[in-house]
Amino acid sequence: MQYFDHEKLDVYQVAIKWVILSEKIILQLPRGRGYLVDQLQRASTSIPFNIAEGAGEYAHQEKNRFYRIAKRSTTECAGILDVCYQLQLLEEPLFQEGRQLLLRMVAMLIKLVRKNCDTV
Repeated sequence: MQYFDHEKLDVYQVAIKWVILSEKIILQLPRGRGYLVDQLQRASTSIPFNIAEGAGEYAHQEKNRFYRIAKRSTTECAGILDVCYQLQLLEEPLFQEGRQLLLRMVAMLIKLVRKNCDTV
């Protein structure tokens, strides 16, 4: 089986896990919180989309730009997760699971950017 470059990246696989988890979170949010739903959906899907775009680039500077955008979307999701938790819209186990995935992705994206900087 052939794979796209982004499918070979562990961070992409974690990003997909996050999108799936974010949908579980969204399903738990009460009606009237559409602003949180919209923001979380956009930020969550932005992560794997930008990782895929970055992996498809040849220029290291462009790769890193997409990986940095993915990192910003990851930290945006962390902020949304915090807001949901502080508003008591989210149970502790789901909050902790999401937080761990987001922390892991941030660390992985930072390593990817640093790796690309070293190869320039």
